Amino acid sequence: MTTGMVLGKFLPPHAGHVYLCEFARNWVDNLSIVVGTLAAEPIPGSLRHRWMRELFPFDEVIHLTDELPQDPSEHPDFWNLWQESLRRVLPYPPDIVFASEPYGQPLAEILGARFVPVDLPRATVPVSGTAIRADPMGHWDYLPRCVRPHYVKRVSIFGPESTGKTTLARTLADTFETVWAPEWARTVLERRAGSLDGVDWTEFVHGQIATEEALARTANRLMFCDTDPLLTTVWADELLGECPPELFSAIGTRTYDLTLLTEPDVPWVANPVRYLPEGGARFAARCRAAVTAAGRSTVVLSGDWDTRLTTAVEAVEQLLEQ
Repeated sequence: MTTGMVLGKFLPPHAGHVYLCEFARNWVDNLSIVVGTLAAEPIPGSLRHRWMRELFPFDEVIHLTDELPQDPSEHPDFWNLWQESLRRVLPYPPDIVFASEPYGQPLAEILGARFVPVDLPRATVPVSGTAIRADPMGHWDYLPRCVRPHYVKRVSIFGPESTGKTTLARTLADTFETVWAPEWARTVLERRAGSLDGVDWTEFVHGQIATEEALARTANRLMFCDTDPLLTTVWADELLGECPPELFSAIGTRTYDLTLLTEPDVPWVANPVRYLPEGGARFAARCRAAVTAAGRSTVVLSGDWDTRLTTAVEAVEQLLEQ
């Protein structure tokens, strides 16, 4: 039985890492993938470990959290420290160390293993974690599905009912060749013919978050959300007289990169799941107050459809340029 090891920061995991680990997996019988992280790094180590476990569920994916030096110049016992940590966490000594960096050679030597280089010049998969962190939008195709939600730009379309939010979300998604997240609560309310009796408002929040997170994996840099959980709190406050505290707890620290706030200066169109035919202006004021209190980056959309769409497209293009 042959054993192998791959060591990396996976900051973040990308197509080059996938190639490296799949190369190694096809060489040895048992592969250990060690995710070495430091507390101060920009992406939490626990998240990177979780990503790698999802990408390689049949391999031994190990999270090494020791605060180790990152270069031999940082500590006179650099290699000994790494040897001690790796021998402690590895389930078995590796026969082969696979790496796309020159450090693989001395690392293999201290572990008594053989070094097998994999795409050292980065010609097969021309990408690096440094390049992705500097410009994730420009390297989007190299990001695995599970990593994309971390970088996707989320655009919330927020405002009163009957102001074109759904149409705008769908149109923007088509324009930018990506996905849009529909309003999950709408499907529930349509089945109930609009009745709010006995509804669980926290389910509206959980359903919306689940919808967005599932679709973020297939997003092309952007995701447009027809409403978001914060708007659920505004609706609860309006229709119940106050917002249940558990709604805010369910939302947590959820954020959006851009909020498009629709004004109620268009004709009202009735349907069974619309509730405020005369309250558009009052509800709009609640919406403005909510996004302001949340400190969101917000662009107001008003006027006719063409004007709203043009303003929205310009705002999204500016978001992508940031």
